[in-house]
Amino acid sequence: MFKNTWTFTSQDVQRIAGTESEELDSSLRSQILLSRRCGQYTMNQEITKVKEKPPFDRSSSQDSMDELQLEDYWIEVDNIKKSSENRQEDQEVVVVKEPDEGELEEEWLKEAGFSILFGESAEDPQESMTFLSTLTRTQAAAVQKRVEMVYQTLRKKNKQHQIPDVRNIFAQRRESKEKAPDGTESQTVRTNENKYQGKDDQACSLVAGEKELIPPVPEEAPASETDIITLEVSFAEQAVNQKESSKDRTQKNKGYDTLLPNFRLPKEKTGTTKIGDLAPQDMKKVCAFAHIELTAFCDILGVELKKQKAVKIKTKDSGVFCVPLTVLLEQDQRKVPGTRIPLIFQKLISRIEEGGLETEGLLRIPGAAIRIKSLCQELEAKFYEGTFNWESVKQHDAASLLKRFIRELPQPLLSVEYLTAFQAVQNLPTKEQQLQALNLLIILLPDANRDTLKALLEFLQRVIDNKEKNKMTVMNVAMVMAPNLFMCHTFGLKFSEQQEFAMAAGTANTMNLLIKYQELLWTIPKFLVNQVRRLNTAFLKKDKKMRKKLLKKMAYDREKYEKQDKSTNDADVPQGVIRVQAPHLSKVSMAIQLTEKLKASDVLARFLSQESGIAQTLKKGEVFLYEVGGNIGERCLDDDTYMKDLYQLNPNADWVIKSKPS
Repeated sequence: MFKNTWTFTSQDVQRIAGTESEELDSSLRSQILLSRRCGQYTMNQEITKVKEKPPFDRSSSQDSMDELQLEDYWIEVDNIKKSSENRQEDQEVVVVKEPDEGELEEEWLKEAGFSILFGESAEDPQESMTFLSTLTRTQAAAVQKRVEMVYQTLRKKNKQHQIPDVRNIFAQRRESKEKAPDGTESQTVRTNENKYQGKDDQACSLVAGEKELIPPVPEEAPASETDIITLEVSFAEQAVNQKESSKDRTQKNKGYDTLLPNFRLPKEKTGTTKIGDLAPQDMKKVCAFAHIELTAFCDILGVELKKQKAVKIKTKDSGVFCVPLTVLLEQDQRKVPGTRIPLIFQKLISRIEEGGLETEGLLRIPGAAIRIKSLCQELEAKFYEGTFNWESVKQHDAASLLKRFIRELPQPLLSVEYLTAFQAVQNLPTKEQQLQALNLLIILLPDANRDTLKALLEFLQRVIDNKEKNKMTVMNVAMVMAPNLFMCHTFGLKFSEQQEFAMAAGTANTMNLLIKYQELLWTIPKFLVNQVRRLNTAFLKKDKKMRKKLLKKMAYDREKYEKQDKSTNDADVPQGVIRVQAPHLSKVSMAIQLTEKLKASDVLARFLSQESGIAQTLKKGEVFLYEVGGNIGERCLDDDTYMKDLYQLNPNADWVIKSKPS
């Protein structure tokens, strides 16, 4: 039991608060750590520990996390608390509203695309039915559960809502899945063997009430081994299978583990789809599917997922700090059209990198608190005027300003809606499932938040790449950055010591995953892209049917129309050949013979090797090959896409070479 009395002098407080830019000596750091281990402490006050029973047994909450590993975390928290005393007075704090009974489920259904149920959409009811028909078994169950909950709440409140009976909704869904337009059975259950041959149209197609055979997810491998994370099959369906196959063994991987598995993405023949590769209309559909998938996934794993709702309040409409991301970007785009990352954010990162990423203690050692306050005031007044003197900003000052910018956003970088969901990731049983949940959450973030988060994580990785000299491993960086992303909007709330420790360990773990697996997390799972393809195909069939009816009504020659339609699709291109166009770059299209080994990179190389035209001045990475139309709106292809496999998946697509939109 600890009997010591720790007294912090004014010099100690200054050093902890960062009024001197130097490393904390080991003895002081030990004092801080010991005081944390034994209970809360307040600055400038004497801490007296009486002989008493520890408040709780940490072993159950920390698992692989050792308290020594959290040392940097608590020091960062104390630095933040100290700097918040000098917080700008005009900073607004977003109020989070607890939804009323049934309101959460109603909002959930609207976001999932079922506004028609509440009479708030002019859409054809058949469109919602079409959308339902593309859902997996677990996704449909999640929708059905929320519809039933809303229905029960409305009946309780005696509200006269014209909401369809749940049984009718899902009876229609089953009928639509049982029979396809040609009379054959639709979306039948696939076998294991076929599913993993890389055929895109075979992913996550399920009939309600039937089981899909999914291979059991292996135990997490040591860091020296590599696991392939499956993106072809619905995460919720994988969780069902894993749950059934793991009944006799426990797979608990909670807590912070420095030996994270080396997960890698599988090589997909039809190409990997990254966030930013799809057209906005298709990305919107991906988000709707991801929204349902995340809920289904958490339902299966028994993790409560409560989406928070921010109450609209008045915030600053100009300036640098304490300004909403969307407002910042609006004023930045007036200066630099097309910018997607706040200019102040970019400049602070640039200033840190100018000082060299080999500086020991980078991000951990704070700048002087008084100087940081002064710099904030100067930046507010001079940044957009272009008169701010960046030479006066030391490297550690820039790092402190960057962290301050993040935590003083009126709404968290991880968004009000999903911040608690990011925090809840730690409660999922395995590292793979934690990554799957994070993947869906990243997809669901607003564009401005997601783009800024990506820029931050890429910068943090560059810092970690210099760990041999700056002594900032991924663990150190995660510890320092976690409070700035996760805790800033919970300051002032009272937590027990056990809750504080669990939150510290969990958020540091999540921060680690975000940094280490960012390439994977910014990948759109193949099963979601496939669902978008199926939805687009269903809508195309419906539109074609309506068009034919209209033409018939207008007394057109139906046979003539069908011949024209067929000739348009064929486009005089021989079988096994695609025609690649670059309308903004070349007047001539290229006819390319498809082979088993032909990749998107080969097509681009042929275009760039042309001896005339603008192609001569272009370099690799400036233009990309796109799949346009057919069962997808538009998709940028990665270099390793096998063209023949993709052509078989989407034979009606056009193939266009162009640059990516800024």
